[in-house]
Amino acid sequence: MGRFFLTTPIYYVNDAPHLGHAYTTVNADAIARWHRLVGDDVFFLTGTDEHGAKVAESAEEHGMDPKSWADQTSARFVEAWRGLDISFDDYIRTTEPRHHAAVQAFLGRVYENGFIEKGIYEGLYCVRCEDYYTEEQLVGGNCPMHGTPVTHMEEENYFFKLDEFEDRLLEWYEANPDAVQPPTKRNEALGIIKGGLRPISITRTSLRWGVPVPWDEGHVFYVWYDALINYITAVGYGVDEERCAQWWPVVHHLIAKDILRFHTVWWPAMCMAAGVDPPANIFVHGYLLFGGEKLSKTMLQRLARSADEVNITDVAPAVLTDDFGVDPIRYHLLRSPLGPDNDFSYDGIVSRYNADLANNLGNLVARLATVVGSKCGGVGPAPAVDSPLAAAAAAAVSAATDAWARFAPHDAMAATWGLIGAANALLEATEPWKSEPGPEVDAVLGSALEALRIVTLLVSPAMPETAREIWGRVGLAGSPDECRLPGDAAWGGYPGGLSVTRGAPMFPRRKD
Repeated sequence: MGRFFLTTPIYYVNDAPHLGHAYTTVNADAIARWHRLVGDDVFFLTGTDEHGAKVAESAEEHGMDPKSWADQTSARFVEAWRGLDISFDDYIRTTEPRHHAAVQAFLGRVYENGFIEKGIYEGLYCVRCEDYYTEEQLVGGNCPMHGTPVTHMEEENYFFKLDEFEDRLLEWYEANPDAVQPPTKRNEALGIIKGGLRPISITRTSLRWGVPVPWDEGHVFYVWYDALINYITAVGYGVDEERCAQWWPVVHHLIAKDILRFHTVWWPAMCMAAGVDPPANIFVHGYLLFGGEKLSKTMLQRLARSADEVNITDVAPAVLTDDFGVDPIRYHLLRSPLGPDNDFSYDGIVSRYNADLANNLGNLVARLATVVGSKCGGVGPAPAVDSPLAAAAAAAVSAATDAWARFAPHDAMAATWGLIGAANALLEATEPWKSEPGPEVDAVLGSALEALRIVTLLVSPAMPETAREIWGRVGLAGSPDECRLPGDAAWGGYPGGLSVTRGAPMFPRRKD
């Protein structure tokens, strides 16, 4: 197949990882796992952004130097991603020597190409955003993103001539209509460009915690310009040009909407200025939001906060995985559409867990094991060639393949659960537990086992450990990770004659 290079944002180390970070990262991980499943050569990148004023301030607040604080907080992200079974291929930190070298090489080319000039910046700066604003952009005199006061700044800076790329960016968007998705976010980026661009500051003299500017030692690169370059650092920019040429044309960025401007306007222009093609695809997703419902008392006790104070950024992923398990939380995060904002609540997790996992997938696994045990002596029969589930399975595989390709894990899960529903419906309609053992019962149970085998493949990017468990329970050797689609999802792959074991309930119903 082909190559597929997928990135998450690199997360800022001013604080610990939270559920918003997990939402992006789990979706990216599932997409990467799907592409491995279909045989692509995948490179999945995540990491941490460790420079800038925010990090320096957070370190000072905790009585630490910036590097020690970055080391500690970056390790917490690694721990969180290991806890969520994130299968990254590379974890980049912007304090690494390889990244310093790439930043200096990349922006050195931009400087040599005449798109960087020195000037004096005077304006309003938000430390939390690491971004500058005009008076008109403020809301009540505060940062429009965080609602916090801004700082008046005046210092000598180097500026990137972003305004010289208005026409080139519009031409790029015209020539690559799918480069930024979904269409609403593409239109938002176009609106920013058409509204007029201006030169933007890319260095600081009042801060030392950053990548030094190679042609002027009094400056360090402003955090966003340093951070964006991480994506191309990781594939060997400036060091391994052959590797970079292989991977960069197939890069896909998955980002949240708060950093749309940086990735869909600034970053493509920076690439153009350095003589590099802009990224192939940028997918922009919305936020997880808490609705009007309160969280459970258990979670609130763990957070040690009152309900009206809880924010999505307070919730560590481990709080939820301790309650529900890793795969159920992964599944829940993947069931919300990736483009728009989505409401999040503890009650919503319980409801989806019970409906989708306990009542549907878990029930199918348990029911099949029980009936195969009572009617077939615990040995799974082969599927019927002409089973009505064959068409349902083919439709699910087709729909899931389309959904994963367009960054729609929620639709892929819906297609998979459609096949689960079809298998449960066949069992309900035929009631093999009421029949005497024989060819008809074998055909029904074998077909349901084959449908479950295909379900296991389709669900494996979302719930990898669950998929491995089901695979073993129906007697299959190896692991679903070793299979390749579409070939291994063709009807008839369950050979029959395998031992089917019951095991403990996979998803005991929740009452809270």
